[in-house]
Amino acid sequence: MKIVIVCYPTFGGSGVVATELGLYLVKKGYEIHFITYKQPVRIQNLTYGLHFHEVHVPTYDLFKYQPYELALSSKIVDVVKKHKIDLLHVHYAIPHAYAAYMGKKMLEDESIQIPMITTLHGTDITLVGSHPFYKKAVQFSINHSEYVTAVSDSLKQDTERLFDVTTKIQVIPNFIDVEKFKFNTVPCEKFQIAPDNELIITHISNFRPLKRVIDVLKTFKIINEQLKVKLLMVGDGPEKERAKRYCKSQQMENAVLFLGNSNQIDEILCFSDLFLLPSEQESFGLAALEAMVHRVPVVCSDAGGLPEVIENGVSGFLCPVGDIDDMAHKAIHILEDHERHKVFKEQAYESSKKFEMEKVISNYESLYTEAKQNYLG
Repeated sequence: MKIVIVCYPTFGGSGVVATELGLYLVKKGYEIHFITYKQPVRIQNLTYGLHFHEVHVPTYDLFKYQPYELALSSKIVDVVKKHKIDLLHVHYAIPHAYAAYMGKKMLEDESIQIPMITTLHGTDITLVGSHPFYKKAVQFSINHSEYVTAVSDSLKQDTERLFDVTTKIQVIPNFIDVEKFKFNTVPCEKFQIAPDNELIITHISNFRPLKRVIDVLKTFKIINEQLKVKLLMVGDGPEKERAKRYCKSQQMENAVLFLGNSNQIDEILCFSDLFLLPSEQESFGLAALEAMVHRVPVVCSDAGGLPEVIENGVSGFLCPVGDIDDMAHKAIHILEDHERHKVFKEQAYESSKKFEMEKVISNYESLYTEAKQNYLG
C-alpha cells in the first residue's frame, strides 16, 4: 500500500510519532511518502520504500505571510498523482488536515478519489484549534476526514467537548519500540554528567508555558536540598531564557544543565534516574513513555492523557498540577532508597510494554485496510 504521511518534521511528539510510524511501515513493505517543509529529524537516511517530498513556499512580496497551506495542498496533489497513492494520513488538524482536504478536492476534479485519516495529537485541539479564529476550520477538517484518531481517550473527550464532531473518533495511543531497548549495549557514561555520583533528574519538552518548566526547577530545588542530584533540561522554546534566569537567581547554575534540542534522547535517558513532567496539559505524554522504556520512573502532573500512561504508585506518581511540594516529596520517595528505586525502574519498564509499537500500529494498519476497501467498494 502507498501512503502519504503529512506531519511536522520537528522534535515535538506528533512529528516523532508520525516519523516512527512511517519507518515501521516501510519495514513491513509499505511505500511511505513524507510531505513536509524539511526532512523529519528522526529520519537519518532515505531507504527503499521511504520517500521525502519537500514543500517549497515561493516568497512573494504580495504576501505578508507566505501561504504554506496552498503549497502543501499542491504538493499533496502532485505526489498522489505521480506515485498513485492509496491514502493520506495527516498528523495535526491545522494546517495539515485542512490542506489535505483541499488537495482531495483538487484531485476529485481529476476523478481521483482518495481517503484521508486525520490523527489528532493535542495542541491542534486544546490550544490552537479551540481559538475562535481557527475553531471552524479545525471542526470542518475533522468532520471532512473519513477517519479520525486521537492519541488518548482524554484528547478524544476534549475534542468532542470543544467541537461539534460528526465523525467517529477512534483512540490509538502513541507507541514505543520496546524491543529496541531490550538488549541495549550502549554504555551509559553517567560519570561525564555526574562525576560525583549524583542522581540524574531529567526533563524533556518544548519549553512552552504549558510545560511549566519553572515548576520543574522549583521541584528540583526542594529535592536538591535533601539529595545529591543534578537536573538535565532538554529542549528549547520560549520559556528557556526565563528558566535560565531562575537558575541564576537561585544559585543553581552548577546543578542544572540546559542541553537544548537533542537527537541523543536515548543516551540521555539511559543514565537518568527520574523524569519530571509537571505539565498543565498533555494529550498523551510521549516523553514520559520514552523515559519509562529506559527504566526511568516518572513524576508528573495528573492532567490530560498522563493518567493513561503512568500507573500511579507503580511506574511513578501523578500529582496535582502546580503542587511542587507533592512532586518533590514523591520524587524523594523514589530516589532516597536504592532498592525502592530499583523496583520503580523495573515497574516503569514493564508498564511501557502496554504501548509496544507492533501492537499499537496494527490498529493503524487495520484502519488503512478498511479505508482503502471502503473507498474502492
